[in-house]
Amino acid sequence: MARFKYKLQNILDLKEKFEENERNNYAEKRRLLNDEEDRLKEAQQQKRSIEEEGRRLREDKLDVREIMANTRAKEMAEENIKKQRLKVRVAEKNLEAARQRMLEATKERKIHDKLKENAFEEFMAEENSREIKEIDELTSYVYGNKTEE
Repeated sequence: MARFKYKLQNILDLKEKFEENERNNYAEKRRLLNDEEDRLKEAQQQKRSIEEEGRRLREDKLDVREIMANTRAKEMAEENIKKQRLKVRVAEKNLEAARQRMLEATKERKIHDKLKENAFEEFMAEENSREIKEIDELTSYVYGNKTEE
């Protein structure tokens, strides 16, 4: 039996490598998004701490300087949160773009897998046809030799 050799195997290999790269890229974008979300949570926690400190400052004896410093710190924390939310949105968009590229790479690889599968089925059909022809020829030869004897 002959060996099956897919003519486009090198393209399929490239598609598989490309898909793997896109998966790795997607994983990296997911990690970056998680990092940005963690930073946002930290900034929100810091703001809550500052607000709690502000409440405590207002309950104790009033120190205007500390209250003003606390207010500025709270405003800076809010600004950090806004910036971090923007970074999270950018990371989400990057993740979605990476997901789309990964899906496209997967689709292309599956197309080539299907082409290889079809080529293999065609090869097997040709091999079966060839084997049947050989068996028929052998049978005819053997039958022909028996009738001559």
